Amino acid sequence: MSALKIKKGDTVRVIAGKDKDKEGKVLSVNAKDKKVVVEGVNMITKHMKPSAMNQQGGIVNREAPISIANVMYLHKGKPTRIGFKIEGGKKVRVAKSTGETID
Repeated sequence: MSALKIKKGDTVRVIAGKDKDKEGKVLSVNAKDKKVVVEGVNMITKHMKPSAMNQQGGIVNREAPISIANVMYLHKGKPTRIGFKIEGGKKVRVAKSTGETID
């Protein structure tokens, strides 16, 4: 399995779907299903039963996963594709538009 190009904490822009052109921070990445949860994007209403964590219960708004193919990494405010390069024996992510290392 190849390494995913989007990681937790990255800032991304949605490029397809009902939330197109929205931006947010990646809260979690599911590598197996190739999905990401982005802050403030793909909001759903979920009916929660009262539990120890949620005493009140009721209707809760939360983010749902979105396909990793529908988001694009933002480098200095502009969307860019991501590649990989070996630098000093380490594999690093590189912004395709500028050639700069990301992390």
